[in-house]
Amino acid sequence: MVHSPKQTASQKETTRMKPTRSAIHRKFHSIPDLRFEDQALTSFSGLVVFQALFTRLDLKERLRGCFRHLDLSPIFGHHIIVLALVVHLLLGYRRLRELRFYEDDPMVLRLLGLSRLPDVATVSRALSSADAQSTDKTRALFRALVLDRLRLSAFSRITLDFDGSVQSTRRAAEGTAVGFNKKRKGDRSYYPLFCTVAQTGQVLDFFHRSGNVHDSIGARLFILACIRAVREALPGARIEVRMDSAFFSDEIVTALDEEGVDFTISVPFERFVELKTMIEGATFRWRRSGSELAFFEPRWKPKSWKNRFRFLFVRHEVKVRDKEPIQLDLFIPALAGFDFKVIVTNKRARPKKILAFHNGRGAQEAVFAELKSQCQMDYVPVRTRVGNQLYLCSAILAHNLARELQMQAEPLPHRNTTEKRPPRWIFEEIHTLRRNLLQRAARLIRPQGRLTLVMSANNAVRDKLLHYLRPFDLAA
Repeated sequence: MVHSPKQTASQKETTRMKPTRSAIHRKFHSIPDLRFEDQALTSFSGLVVFQALFTRLDLKERLRGCFRHLDLSPIFGHHIIVLALVVHLLLGYRRLRELRFYEDDPMVLRLLGLSRLPDVATVSRALSSADAQSTDKTRALFRALVLDRLRLSAFSRITLDFDGSVQSTRRAAEGTAVGFNKKRKGDRSYYPLFCTVAQTGQVLDFFHRSGNVHDSIGARLFILACIRAVREALPGARIEVRMDSAFFSDEIVTALDEEGVDFTISVPFERFVELKTMIEGATFRWRRSGSELAFFEPRWKPKSWKNRFRFLFVRHEVKVRDKEPIQLDLFIPALAGFDFKVIVTNKRARPKKILAFHNGRGAQEAVFAELKSQCQMDYVPVRTRVGNQLYLCSAILAHNLARELQMQAEPLPHRNTTEKRPPRWIFEEIHTLRRNLLQRAARLIRPQGRLTLVMSANNAVRDKLLHYLRPFDLAA
């Protein structure tokens, strides 16, 4: 229960009056002495909302089931370690050794159900001793949480985006390899393939791989497994898939078509000389759509393919700046040029709608950016492959739970479905939740034996906290 002190009539009258300068300004010169004592003070009082969410989802017990076959620790089970990592990442910490900076925080301890936190060596040993079965079960858990949300929301269509993302490291971790790495060339890395749900901005699943593999390696089975999991959970929903040119192959396109899934996949120009010939030739006539776009759409196939599909050729008019030295006047000459794109699809919509739908997959990059910058997905903490996979599971759980908290607080979506399929809710990023809600000082007291969390009387914080607690019937 959350209580706020009542204001008297004289206090209300005072708040309405314009304050004087002398009532606002104070002179402070002396620096206070420092004293460190054991008190029931917390720096993360906003964790109470995640405590309510974890209780509703029965997260601790469900995590326990992921490691029941493996529980080797007589004190800290693996499920406690993973839950501690989820909280660690929600609070904004990255390295395992940073646990010691909040090891005595009472709200963290209450959330985990502990009297003290595991030390760094314990966490590291737990990650290193995990096996592939425990990782698979943890993946199944966060997949089930996402599917529960989709089932509750009852969407008529589900849009799945597939892409890989590099996890770089300078250490010699098991399973890493030197591969394509645009930002840190030559570093060893992992290259997991992710499936994200466009409607909720959550990660449905991932397929872990070494850093020296192509996007399409092992992709077909993973893609079909994700599609069938969604179809089993929502048998009446229409499933759509978007992918970049790395997944363009007869095997994947045919499999998606046979599954009855709507798809759009970018087509790589460098692999098919015929595409350039078709664009430059006079065989097909461009049909304009607006002032900048033009299309033509033959049914075509590469020579090695069995079946023909709808190929959408897109020409976009762009302004090209003159490469000559810039003149001193305000009229810099510009030339008209074109960008070209080819998409293979089995959707029956108009070309402009298909292009908008396909371009909407860029939202997945924002999910990856948040996972890396705010959930530390790009961190490789231990030397074992399975341990690093388990840390990745914790990062994904932290991200998905932050989204789930906001969807619990707003049961109805903020947006209708649009052509680009953006998330149906307008989400706050984790660093915003962390700054405005989680990182709030408070004191735990027991007046008349009732546990109470006392926070500063800040109206903005109070309103935000009650907004998130209301669905759990804890606000008053």
